[in-house]
Amino acid sequence: MSALSKDNLIGDFWGGLTAVLVALPSAIAYGLAGYVALGQEYVGFAAMTGVIGTVALGLVSPTLGGAPRLITAPCAPAAAVLAAIIADMLAGRGFSEPLGPERILLLLTVVALLSGILQFLYGALGGGKLIKYIPFPVVSGYLSGVGTIIFVSQVPKLLGLPKGTNPWVGVMTPSLWQWSGIAVGVTTIAVMLLAPRITKKLPAPILGLLGGMTVYFSIGFFQRELYQLAGNALLIGPINLDMQTLVTSMQSRWSSISQIQFSDIAALLVPALTLSILLSIDTLKTCVVMDALTRSRHRSNQELIAQGVGNFVAALTGGMPGAGTMGATLVNLNSGAKTRFSGVFEGIGALAVLLFLSPLISWVPISALAGILIVVGFRMFDWHSFQLLKQKSTLLDFFVIASVIFVALRFNLIAASGTGIGLAMLLFLREQVRSSVVRRLVHGDSLSSKRNRLPEEKELLAAHGVHTTVCEVQGNLFFGTTDQLFSQLEPSIRSSRFLILDMRRVQSVDFTAVHMLEQIEAMLKERGAHLIFCDLPVHLSTGQDLRIYFAQMGLVRADDLHLFNSLDEALEWVEDQILMENNLLERNEEEPLTLAQIPLLRGFDSKEATLELLQSIVEERSLKPGEAVFRQGDEGDELYIIRRGSVRILLPVGENQHRLLAIFGRGHFIGDMAFLDRGKRSTDAVADQPTEIYVLSRNRFDQLTQTHPHLGLKVFLRLAKVLSARLRFTNAELSAMQNA
Repeated sequence: MSALSKDNLIGDFWGGLTAVLVALPSAIAYGLAGYVALGQEYVGFAAMTGVIGTVALGLVSPTLGGAPRLITAPCAPAAAVLAAIIADMLAGRGFSEPLGPERILLLLTVVALLSGILQFLYGALGGGKLIKYIPFPVVSGYLSGVGTIIFVSQVPKLLGLPKGTNPWVGVMTPSLWQWSGIAVGVTTIAVMLLAPRITKKLPAPILGLLGGMTVYFSIGFFQRELYQLAGNALLIGPINLDMQTLVTSMQSRWSSISQIQFSDIAALLVPALTLSILLSIDTLKTCVVMDALTRSRHRSNQELIAQGVGNFVAALTGGMPGAGTMGATLVNLNSGAKTRFSGVFEGIGALAVLLFLSPLISWVPISALAGILIVVGFRMFDWHSFQLLKQKSTLLDFFVIASVIFVALRFNLIAASGTGIGLAMLLFLREQVRSSVVRRLVHGDSLSSKRNRLPEEKELLAAHGVHTTVCEVQGNLFFGTTDQLFSQLEPSIRSSRFLILDMRRVQSVDFTAVHMLEQIEAMLKERGAHLIFCDLPVHLSTGQDLRIYFAQMGLVRADDLHLFNSLDEALEWVEDQILMENNLLERNEEEPLTLAQIPLLRGFDSKEATLELLQSIVEERSLKPGEAVFRQGDEGDELYIIRRGSVRILLPVGENQHRLLAIFGRGHFIGDMAFLDRGKRSTDAVADQPTEIYVLSRNRFDQLTQTHPHLGLKVFLRLAKVLSARLRFTNAELSAMQNA
């Protein structure tokens, strides 16, 4: 179905129309919450900034956005940040002296422009995904702080306290309350809370506003002064706006921006950064919810670019910045919206209200808008965060949320943003310290190299295996995890002769970790033990090359066998050391073995001329390094016995790629599967060095055993015994890896 089909356009039209009904009352309320600190004379202006912001954001952001059906409008975080900035400027905090309203409005325009530019950059540089990685406790603290600020700031408006009254004093002094306004506000709150039970066809803010206005005009029958617009502190007040006035206002704003100096921009960067992050979080949070409802996937970076452009245009036209809003978006979806044009229709609807119905906005009671915002603020607070107090493991998360809220209330949202960033780092450190940097810790008696050893060699290595420890390290080795690693390795440091650190899953290493590894090496060296590294990453995500870094730190010395390319090479070296110490490692492998010296055939009865019979049917073959004994898929029934050299067993896993399964050396045999079942070869076998082998054909062997059946019985029994030992050892290794 085409995006411009008739059905889509009808759904988009009704979706956009109903979204206007939700977005506009909230936008007006947010405008008042953001700018009302400038004084009663700016109430009409504050209301208009919300409406103009709705128009600009509605017309621009959906056109460019990456989340179709998202409705963008002024929002609570924007109101809270702007109110905090205005309070600081009126008090002169961050400036040499208190600023006047006109100067403040100009600087707020710059803040909104910078915020839009920053959001654009977030999207252009791919920061959409990064913003979503801000820890949830920090986001919860932000939003709860914003909700608390909005709630607290609207209580004086609900009570109708005179300007300049201390909010806490006013709340405790009923004689200062305006009961008419309170009745309107309480009715608005009650209707909003009961709206879902009354009807789901009209949004709760619309029903609440209608209920509040109904009560206001009903009280007017008894208090006729409520019907007067001029000088009425309970109403938004006179608003006279036409296209000419709007254009003149924009031109004046553009010309005033030229007065901004570099020092002003520097002072406004932190507020702009705070605003841009909060608006981005609010938008992406709404996008994630919308994805879940529509089974779609938004483009976060594209949406941030659109939000940035929309907020930039809103600032230039005198509107309030905003974000993707949850309430209006859900209403848009439920009303049949299908494409991004629903957001455009919402902007057109807001423009129609601005041009033709703005006089009606004058009669909106301020306490009704305060009631709407009180409900919004209450719902923004994350009440579920108190559940974190029930478990010791989540106390720090609650502390983060509470700290951000406290700083936001005691100071401002800008300070809260800095607190949030600092605590986010604390949460990151907590998670890093919590997660174990030791992925696997096993001993040499349950893990071996891929080089197959003879039975007597395996017995010796198994007996000495408890003195070899293999530790697979993972994650980040830094000052927060070094003590954990040392504690887990301490028993092995005291008892092991060989400590192998497998570093392939390490993501970063700092100087503290290197110093700790140097201490471990020194402790092992005092006992004549060895610290061995393998699989040092050369291309970490941080750009770090651990081989170079360790060499620069002096941890890996060229004259010591401390560094290996793989765990298998490290294990093979350790095994060789143990075998050499016990005089079991053959030092002279240049002399090819005879059949009598092959372990598989050792002890065959010479009286029956068994070896002579086998000698008559085996072939001798010489292989160069890299020459294949056989390849995967080859037909064959031969058993290959290695007289000299070694053969690698490789499993092809892709084009020109192989996985090493095993290495068989002097005295071992390979090709036993095809010898037994006459099936195709399942792997590659390649000579690792100059190699000589005996080749025993199954066909020739069967012909021989027809006249000498005892020979077949002996050979198959020996094969079964060796293969059984191999299988048992493989099972033990798999079990050790599973339980490590």
